[in-house]
Amino acid sequence: PTELRYADQALQYGRIAGNGIFTQECEGLLRSSLPAQHVALSSSCTHALELAALLDGAKPGGEVIMPSFTFSSCANAFILFGAKPIFVDVRPDTMNIDEDLLESAITAKTQAILVMHYGGVACNMDRICDIAAQHQIPVIEDAAHAIYATYRGRALGTIGSIGTYSFHETKNLSCGEGGAIVVQDTDLFHRAEVLREKGTNRSAFFRGEIDKYSWIDLGSSYLMSDLSAAILTAQIERREEILAARQKVWDYYRSELFDLINKERIEVQAIPPECVHNAHIFYIKLADLAEREALREHLKQLGVHSVFHYVPLHSSIAGKKFGELRGEDQFTTTESSRLLRLPLFSAMNSEHMSRVVEGVYAFFVKR
Repeated sequence: PTELRYADQALQYGRIAGNGIFTQECEGLLRSSLPAQHVALSSSCTHALELAALLDGAKPGGEVIMPSFTFSSCANAFILFGAKPIFVDVRPDTMNIDEDLLESAITAKTQAILVMHYGGVACNMDRICDIAAQHQIPVIEDAAHAIYATYRGRALGTIGSIGTYSFHETKNLSCGEGGAIVVQDTDLFHRAEVLREKGTNRSAFFRGEIDKYSWIDLGSSYLMSDLSAAILTAQIERREEILAARQKVWDYYRSELFDLINKERIEVQAIPPECVHNAHIFYIKLADLAEREALREHLKQLGVHSVFHYVPLHSSIAGKKFGELRGEDQFTTTESSRLLRLPLFSAMNSEHMSRVVEGVYAFFVKR
């Protein structure tokens, strides 16, 4: 595979720390293929979100609005620098942040709106960006699920002021652990380069822009290794093949489960017409938590691994300690407790797929 060949090349080059040959190659591929103004690889999407928090000026007393139905990294990235996550409810059709609740959540303390494109399906970015612009608040996109998904033809992660991606092993494209940050403003991006290089201007030094580098700002070690970047480069080069394979599985599930959807025995994620998703997740919603757990156990007995997703952050131990739910929890808890993710990976074959679908139908026949 190309991944192994590139990894071997990186080892032969002898420089596998961050910001090496494959890092530059990979960042260039992302810039051109998304397309994006500025891209910097990071060691994880969590670290990309921490970079976003630093660039946003997160500080004690500040607030960041985000959905409660998201991963803990979104909240942790801002809590680490003293800011408070403000959780709001989601839309039941997409499980994305409810844009109609943003206005009432904004205060004089609001520093940013952080949105997460769940399952690679876009939030209503027109409405969100309009509200943010009216209040002069930046929009940060957690596009961990959403590489190469689009909203009105624009790549998710490139629409707000800052975007972040994940290349964890569970994502569509992977190097094991990894992430990236997209920054629209050039000056802000130059600061991002400093922050990810331990607060030094080392990147500018390696480009020959200065004759020596030194410590000039806050920072940490947020660089992806060049060995990981080599693997990711191959994945990005093969993106059309990988995404097509995932789409085939997604389409199969959607088609084969249509009868259950049509009879309202299950629900699936809505895909608004302005959105092109990337087949990151295929989930179904059952009648309630009890039915979801019964189906999960039924599939487990058949050797099919299905999983639920996030526990709402506002109801978690840390969420209660560090954050605040603003407004009503009308859908987050009830909808997330009904949600079950079916297996979806690019190497799935027809036998795998039919086994999952047959297992779901068998469950409803039994009931």
